[in-house]
Amino acid sequence: MKNSLQFDRRQFVQATALSTAALAVGRARTVLAEPSTSQVPELTNAIGIVTASAQAQLTGSAQGRNFTLLELPGILKNELDLRVVDLNTASFPDFARVDRKYLDQLRTAVSDAGCVMTNLKMNQRGIDMNSPDRQVRDKALHEYKRSIDIASQLGCRWARPLPAKPKPDMAIHVASYRELCDYAAERNVTLLVENFGWMQADADSVAKLVTAIGSNVAAGVDTGNWDSNEIRYAGLEKSFPLAVTCDFKARRFGPNGEHREYDLRRCFDIAWASGFRGPWALEYGNPDTKTLLAGFARLRDILHKWTSEKRTAGQ
Repeated sequence: MKNSLQFDRRQFVQATALSTAALAVGRARTVLAEPSTSQVPELTNAIGIVTASAQAQLTGSAQGRNFTLLELPGILKNELDLRVVDLNTASFPDFARVDRKYLDQLRTAVSDAGCVMTNLKMNQRGIDMNSPDRQVRDKALHEYKRSIDIASQLGCRWARPLPAKPKPDMAIHVASYRELCDYAAERNVTLLVENFGWMQADADSVAKLVTAIGSNVAAGVDTGNWDSNEIRYAGLEKSFPLAVTCDFKARRFGPNGEHREYDLRRCFDIAWASGFRGPWALEYGNPDTKTLLAGFARLRDILHKWTSEKRTAGQ
């Protein structure tokens, strides 16, 4: 339980942040993000999935085999030789009522499979950390803090709030992020900024926001979430230097394995040139379970091949 001095300090930090954050967004600052994942040996070149990719299977609506979140780590390890579990709140049977017993079961299932939980994407709908209404904002921050507690209990390194579609008041947005970053730091969790929602239209959005927030924050880059290819490649070049994890997203594959919507190899090359070395969380959904697992295997093999080529070339 926090003492009154800690609580008052947090209120003071948020109050002052509201008046200064707008200025912070526009000026250069030192980014105090996490160090490169190359300094985390167990995550270097690690590959896994974003659990939202298997939403149809987790909710029992897939064609063919369905499975539970507790069964997923075993499938990843035994059938795909993947290790990373990048969680989404929507992947839980009932995240609003998740209890310690279930969290312990999930930790055991992940540990027994030799996997690791890296991130919790906090995708709760109907809450707004950017609202000018303090009560609405407090409700969102309370829910995100509960989620950060869960991420910490699961051993996740990172947690990510859900970016909204409308561009927020940046003073409020940065202040809310800072409050969450402060809370998360006490629980050994770092907050992520992901290019989603309003951020998808601006190649500079991730770097600017990470810079404005300033501490206990890093980028979680998604290769798919950009409004155009022009924005995508420029955005990846600006975002990957601040990234600690990547959602390596694919849409539909063509008959010969081609990916026409954007250049996956170019996305990988941009990441590699920035110094990013994983973890890679594959994001590829399909309601047909056989097709889903085949897509994961294809992306896994692509990353293995490209990584091997870079190493052979001494890059």
